[in-house]
Amino acid sequence: MAMIRKFVERSMERNSIHDEIEARYSIFERDGRSFLQIDTYGRESREMPEKKSQSIQLDRGSGLELLKILKQAFHLD
Repeated sequence: MAMIRKFVERSMERNSIHDEIEARYSIFERDGRSFLQIDTYGRESREMPEKKSQSIQLDRGSGLELLKILKQAFHLD
């Protein structure tokens, strides 16, 4: 599990599309702060597809940063 503190853009030489998986999210508060947690799960072909693979958390600051990146990537503004 990891709390994302900042995003850093990186150019990649070769990009590829990854296999599709399911992600689940939860929103919660702790000590007066809001958090978003995104959990990813394995491919259906995995031995235990319901087993959590990765978990990331965003606070308000990293959430706003991700929102800015999403707007740029998908031309939302």
